[in-house]
Amino acid sequence: MLPRPKDTLQSSLFFDLRSTLNHRHPLFQLANKIDWAMFEREFSPLYSPDKGVEAKPIRLMVGLLILKHIRNVSDESVVEQWSENVYYQSLLTDKKVEKKREG
Repeated sequence: MLPRPKDTLQSSLFFDLRSTLNHRHPLFQLANKIDWAMFEREFSPLYSPDKGVEAKPIRLMVGLLILKHIRNVSDESVVEQWSENVYYQSLLTDKKVEKKREG
């Protein structure tokens, strides 16, 4: 079953965490270069729209596989790293990570 669209950005009482990220960080830049919509288009037909357990977001699953191969780590390790690394989380959110315009 396809996952329901969710607003995955967590609100902060003090500031937007993404605004504190280094926009030159390789994972931040990678998040802006990947055509996430293409993965959604290609993989969505493989899911039942109304039967079964709701799946994790496609972007999360694809992103974790990318990170697993980039870092050469196990499934368990990449999930643990994702839970601790804000750059991993920004790469895998449903919202587009937008680069700040300079000047």
